[in-house]
Amino acid sequence: MARIIPLKGVFYNPDKIHNLGDVTIPPYDVISKQEQLDFHNRHPYNIIRLTLGKQAENDTNKNNWHTKAAGFFNDWLSKNILVRDNSPSLYLTSVEFSSENKMITRYGLIALVGLEPFSKGIVIPHEKTFSKVTAERFELIKNCHANFSPIFGIYSDQNDILGSLKNAAGAKAPNMEFIDSHGLKHKLWRIIDTSVHSHITDAMKEKKLLIADGHHRYETALKYKKWMSEIKPDFNADHPANYVMMYLSSMEDPGLIILPAHRVLKEVQDSDLTTFIQKAENYFKITTIPFDKKSMENARVQFISALRSNSSKNTIGVFIKNRQEFYLLTLKPQIMKQMFSKEIPASLRNLDVTVLTRLILMEILGFDQSRLDDVKLITYSSCEKQAIKEVASGRCDISFILNPTKIEQVRDITKQGLIMPRKSTYFYPKVITGQIINNLTT
Repeated sequence: MARIIPLKGVFYNPDKIHNLGDVTIPPYDVISKQEQLDFHNRHPYNIIRLTLGKQAENDTNKNNWHTKAAGFFNDWLSKNILVRDNSPSLYLTSVEFSSENKMITRYGLIALVGLEPFSKGIVIPHEKTFSKVTAERFELIKNCHANFSPIFGIYSDQNDILGSLKNAAGAKAPNMEFIDSHGLKHKLWRIIDTSVHSHITDAMKEKKLLIADGHHRYETALKYKKWMSEIKPDFNADHPANYVMMYLSSMEDPGLIILPAHRVLKEVQDSDLTTFIQKAENYFKITTIPFDKKSMENARVQFISALRSNSSKNTIGVFIKNRQEFYLLTLKPQIMKQMFSKEIPASLRNLDVTVLTRLILMEILGFDQSRLDDVKLITYSSCEKQAIKEVASGRCDISFILNPTKIEQVRDITKQGLIMPRKSTYFYPKVITGQIINNLTT
């Protein structure tokens, strides 16, 4: 049974912070090094100081960016930069953005969700995680005792549960409204009506919640709950650590967009780059799109158009450094079944990300698990232009351009209790960090 309850959220004091766009940010794991620096410089109370502080060479176990984040958090609370809601609320949010030249609005609910182990099948992961990231996030929550960024959860809402929140908000002006650093427009309404709270809690009981983004944070919350239960003699079912802050959106919401997570690789051996296409021909039909300096942009447009038009055929785009051509690799029939039927279930074998990870990266390029786990050598981008630029500039060696995973694939795979490869999805837009904070100390 999913447990959804209101919270007394902590938020920026509008009397002191007049533009939330100056202090809110995307989730920590999609922020580049340059963006991290820019957010630090943007405003002295930007929440980057709490979620992704600056590391220093003289950091110690007792003095590091995690402990400094706790210092900032407590200082901002004491100065009323951050204030706590005066009554439990459910927070209805909307984000307006452009996708394929259309304006779209996605709605979501920010609430507390009762923590459940994945084995219960109530809160469900859909991707594998990096253990190092979970360990780092655990140090942050141990020091700060707060959820700074809501986990992004999705659920099937064919009965339009969120519609009752929209009705409760009615024609009221939003309690928060701002444009973020990427130009997206955000609104938030406080829903304090206890009858609405009861309706939402009851309606969500039978729902299964799929984690769209925030697997590491959810696993961290589970570890934090266990840790608190061990160090607090009076720990009980009412302790705040039993819950985690989540943003919940409907799978049926037209604003639920999935972008691809393209792979960009460094430190690939020159010999592997030289022989890659030849080896790939054993498994793929290869289409080549040549270009010169003047025609590269036209070739890129043709390349992406051809990739998108073959979204049902396990087609993967490739760009290799020092080459003046793009490649489209279309999987030959039955290859994945012949090679991996005993190892990978059929629904997972058909994912482009599985073809890339298991066949291309492991089989053709010979990567082992440690290489796949190295976030310094494999980075991700939702923008094909950027993924191509990294290789064209010589900063990286090869990029793999993907079509997006479909929400139907995500739903079907999770129903089977299966886990997708890492970074199979890039849900867009990301849930903004800094609208609401969940303080775990009271």
